[in-house]
Amino acid sequence: MERLRVKYPIIVEGRYDKARLASFIEGDILQTDGFQVFSDKKKLALIRRLAAEEKVVILTDSDRAGFRIRGYLAGAIPPERVLHVYIPQVQGKERRKRRPSAEGTLGVEGMETEVLREALAKAGALAGEGVPPRQPITKGMLYALGFSGGERSAVLRRALLKRLELPEGIGANALPGVLTRLVSPAQLEKLAKELRQEIF
Repeated sequence: MERLRVKYPIIVEGRYDKARLASFIEGDILQTDGFQVFSDKKKLALIRRLAAEEKVVILTDSDRAGFRIRGYLAGAIPPERVLHVYIPQVQGKERRKRRPSAEGTLGVEGMETEVLREALAKAGALAGEGVPPRQPITKGMLYALGFSGGERSAVLRRALLKRLELPEGIGANALPGVLTRLVSPAQLEKLAKELRQEIF
């Protein structure tokens, strides 16, 4: 199947859900790490920041835990910035698990690709022909601008995250996708020059 492009960042519960979507989707996928998002202020701040720029997609399991996480996130983000995507309640067990979940239903990680594709399409989360892709921020750009790979890169990167009001804990793999949603390559280059002048 051809990889699908999504319009907005997708928020899922865990790393297996993220891996499942990443197997057929092009786009940013963030995980709440289950209930940890309730106490992780930085992660919630990042989700709010993304929602301030554009809509975010919430795709959680259709069980009590999933609806609790969905409700928490939906309460923290203006309703017009949230796109809810729901999966059907299908009885079953994920392959990696020894026993079914408490409610005996499959989560996002256990859903068939076509079911997930249809759910995303019905909610309007898939990018169509007329939606131009954003110009991506790549790891190569971060390296070229001094945000990675150099002696002072960590200092510069922390300054960038602070300037953009982003949490310091964003990993190297997630950073390009997050920045793509917030700034253009030209804006990032301008920020790099400004920060270098201020710091060094």
